[in-house]
Amino acid sequence: MSLSDKDTNNKIIKKTMENQTTNEGVTIESPECEVIQVQSSEMLAAINKSEIDTQIATAKQYPRNLARVLNNIETLATMDEESAASCFYVLRRQGKVIEGPSVRMAEIIASSWGNLRVQARIIGNDGKFITAQGVCHDLESNYATSVDVKRRITDKSGRTYSDDMQVVTGNAACAIAMRNAVMKVVPSALIKKVLTKAKQVSLGESMTLENSRQNMMQYYSKIGVDEKHILDYLSVSKVDEIDTDMVVELRGLANAIKEGTTTVQETFFPKKTTPVGETKEEVDPSKDLFGEEKEGKTEKKKEDKK
Repeated sequence: MSLSDKDTNNKIIKKTMENQTTNEGVTIESPECEVIQVQSSEMLAAINKSEIDTQIATAKQYPRNLARVLNNIETLATMDEESAASCFYVLRRQGKVIEGPSVRMAEIIASSWGNLRVQARIIGNDGKFITAQGVCHDLESNYATSVDVKRRITDKSGRTYSDDMQVVTGNAACAIAMRNAVMKVVPSALIKKVLTKAKQVSLGESMTLENSRQNMMQYYSKIGVDEKHILDYLSVSKVDEIDTDMVVELRGLANAIKEGTTTVQETFFPKKTTPVGETKEEVDPSKDLFGEEKEGKTEKKKEDKK
């Protein structure tokens, strides 16, 4: 090799080294020694698109069997008493009973439904609330949805949670966001029958109503809720009045507290507010309207000053 050829090769190598990218991109060299720079964000988008396209193609090739899907969901949800008890939640909001599938049930549905792309992540933290986003994409119907869930990260005194508690709260928010996203894609009409069976299995075949009551009372006692607050919550006067439906409701409420959908404080020890109609002194509307009572009070104050 001549001296001029060596100089030419050194220049090419030097030029290539100067064009090596940092963490912002990747350098690809063609046989002609031209440097092609690809940004990492573009590469990530290309990889993501390729993955989704492959999954959609696979979903079209192997479509779900609805009868088999429903059978798998029911089998997993009613496998045993403990599994069945974790498949639903029950809450009371402004006098209304709200119930639905729990996070565990959403996981069973997502895995059994098949051809489903699910993810959850934290998208915001402003020091007061953590915001999680859940995304669910049905690869067969090409229907996708996203759901945002907020959870407070301050205590009643306004102090921000510790880093560990923020992580725990964020994980709970992600789980709830994932559940809500899945239940927006999978038709709820298909799940109602499974939830009904799960409630029946959760009571246990050999367990009497009295034993179920005692177990619920013991559980809530461990998390700081006494018998009086439970009876007030259910609007009954004694434990013997708690029927089977109320036991199922208490089980569902326990799941809601575990998942972070609600808290013990919010459910059993809410802040008391004074209703508008309740005042310590009786008010005469006619006197208050025309200000007669107010004028009488001002005249008395003037006489006292004299």
